[in-house]
Amino acid sequence: MEKEALKRSQAAAQLGGQIRSLRLAGDISAASLAKGAGLSRSMLSRIEHGLVSPSIEALHRISTALDVPMSRFFVDQIRRTDCSYVPAGKGLRVEREGVIRGYSYELIGHLLSGNLFVEPYKVELAAEAEPYTTFQHPGTKFLYFLSGRLKYRYGNRVMSIGPGDSLLFDATALHGAEAILERPVSYLSVVFTLRD
Repeated sequence: MEKEALKRSQAAAQLGGQIRSLRLAGDISAASLAKGAGLSRSMLSRIEHGLVSPSIEALHRISTALDVPMSRFFVDQIRRTDCSYVPAGKGLRVEREGVIRGYSYELIGHLLSGNLFVEPYKVELAAEAEPYTTFQHPGTKFLYFLSGRLKYRYGNRVMSIGPGDSLLFDATALHGAEAILERPVSYLSVVFTLRD
């Protein structure tokens, strides 16, 4: 019986911790959340500190006030999160050959958890790099341009691009540099795809 009570208090503490984390992440005061969920401040404090297990109804009201689904309270963040740190210049270098020779890719991060696959690269176009407009692959792509100027094609559209410009698009359409106007060209490229 004592073991069962201990398990329940650990579960209540984890649940309370998730509620508190979501409240803080949303920059919501305890008083505002308590009011929005129809709870007293002392009851919310007891829930957040794992001293009581809230009813399903109370959890529903808290999730509504936080504007998150109730399932977020039960996600084990310690096991599900992933973090990738890559010091400057220490990414995995990938050199392209053939028709896209001169395009240098440096993989600067990776995530192993979750169902979203993210590939962030720093891309540099060497002096011998030629325009190439037939990149095409699954996922959503985000580009942020760091240096150089070029004409960038996406499907039938051509855009003049320079430092500080960004693009976000469905990568299944043909895309790429149509004309390189000013070198050196470098940009951040992040591809997002769902894992099978």
